[in-house]
Amino acid sequence: MNEQKRILGIDYGSKRIGISMSDPLHIIATSLATIPNDSHTFEALTEIVQREHVACIVVGMPLNLKGEKAQKAQEVMEFIQQLKKKIDIEILMWDERFTSSLAHDTLLRMGTKKKERRTNKGRVDSMAAAIMLQNFLDSRKRSLVC
Repeated sequence: MNEQKRILGIDYGSKRIGISMSDPLHIIATSLATIPNDSHTFEALTEIVQREHVACIVVGMPLNLKGEKAQKAQEVMEFIQQLKKKIDIEILMWDERFTSSLAHDTLLRMGTKKKERRTNKGRVDSMAAAIMLQNFLDSRKRSLVC
């Protein structure tokens, strides 16, 4: 993969999709945005991929505690299949266990007020995407994936 291009992280949800992005050197993942999961989802993702010069997409796969695909996994697999039809770059799956709870805990530790955590759920989704992508980036340091 071209080291000047970025990696996009996706935390799929039925209502919202959390988006994160790596830096060009693939060291740090940051929250980028949350987009609605609607009829414009793939247009928005295509625009982000082009604007940010994305070389690879990492989609969080919901796994249970045993490491098996969780109930939501089929919906995520269908999303990935549609995404592959719309965007012609490498798409990988990555374990997203505990990312949402880690995002909630991080917001709590940051001092985010309870009301804001409840009303701005998109912030949790994009932070979960960043945590998942950071886990992926950290694993790459030990292997040659993507």
